[in-house]
Amino acid sequence: MKGKNILILGTLDTKGEAILFLRYRIVQRGCNAIIVDLSTGGESLSKADIGPPEIARAAGKRIEDIYASKDRSAVTPVMEAGAIKIIKELYSRGNLDGMIAVGGASMALMAAHIMKGFGFGMPKMIVCPAAMPAYIGYWFGTMDVAIMQSIVEFAGLNDLLKDALTRAAGAICGMAEEASTSAVLRIPKGSIAITQYGFSENCARFVRSHLEERGYAVYPFHANGVSDRAMDSLIDQGYFDGVIDIVPAGVIEEIFEGHRAAGPNRLEAAGKRGIPQVIAPCSLNLTGCGPTRKHYEKYASREKVLKVDEMRAGTRFNDEELKIGAKAYAEKLNKAKGPVSILIPLRGWSSLDREGSILYDPEGDMVFVEELRRHLKPDVEIEEMDCNLEDPPFGLALVEKLEALFGGTKAAT
Repeated sequence: MKGKNILILGTLDTKGEAILFLRYRIVQRGCNAIIVDLSTGGESLSKADIGPPEIARAAGKRIEDIYASKDRSAVTPVMEAGAIKIIKELYSRGNLDGMIAVGGASMALMAAHIMKGFGFGMPKMIVCPAAMPAYIGYWFGTMDVAIMQSIVEFAGLNDLLKDALTRAAGAICGMAEEASTSAVLRIPKGSIAITQYGFSENCARFVRSHLEERGYAVYPFHANGVSDRAMDSLIDQGYFDGVIDIVPAGVIEEIFEGHRAAGPNRLEAAGKRGIPQVIAPCSLNLTGCGPTRKHYEKYASREKVLKVDEMRAGTRFNDEELKIGAKAYAEKLNKAKGPVSILIPLRGWSSLDREGSILYDPEGDMVFVEELRRHLKPDVEIEEMDCNLEDPPFGLALVEKLEALFGGTKAAT
């Protein structure tokens, strides 16, 4: 059959009617539907294309033991591991164009674990009536996955559920039809990833402009704790030839539970790949202290607080926190297999702490820099510049430093 191959992840023992209806609607659109049954409660009434016995065997277990177990937390990882092994084999043979999961919160979590093994561009979708904010961020991780709130529960078929599943079928089929294959999805040589956020906007604009003038392709990521982690994930997958990390603040924010915390592995992917990294210190000295921040009172009560709007305010990390953060950055950058250079502006590290701002404190910034120097290995260069991070010379310097790390040659050629 010539249609796109769409994998349906679900549990036929509890959601059989919904899964079979979804398969019907996918096939109606001219695609091929492959049901992967992750049931753990017993034999299903309907037969799947890839059933629980096959999945358990792929994980080195017997399905009888899975069915007999009353410990869901123990059997779920087994079924996930088996499904991943089987699905990756399908993918390697070119027999997979997209995947969709339907079910409750447990199924959504299993699907997220399975889907994260497939890179950017593979159409991925989760349909769930329990798509609550507390769960969604965890399901997303750094994946390009679509989450659809079905509203109605998967308990028998009704007109509302049929409508939701029909739209879901249209969405996953449409994504599969429009997606580039892994063999085609490529970015040009000389592709540079950069991080930015609202208070480094000018710096990022200067960097993009100078890079593009020199023939590089630029891929910006918002340093909100998710997009910057996604950048690292793409670097892990082999994308990009270099990085200008203007806003690597997700590391110190992770330590002190700020809004832009980027997980324990932030700032490590480029080093593992050995691609050139130029690091700026945007916002490493500042943290949010608005009403939604964890430990709000601890930070909002500090002497220097700059209110941005009714939801956002900023304050400075204290000297102890800056020293802890500096050591963490040094440990990560010391592991890099490729060249690393750090540029430090001496007149503030963002538009929030320019000279004249209540947050301007160049002496406090040097607490971080000196601690960083103490812990960095000698071949990681630190260069200081007498300007603010948002000033035009700093953006140009970041680009020129990256070219120097490339050995004076354009990566785009």
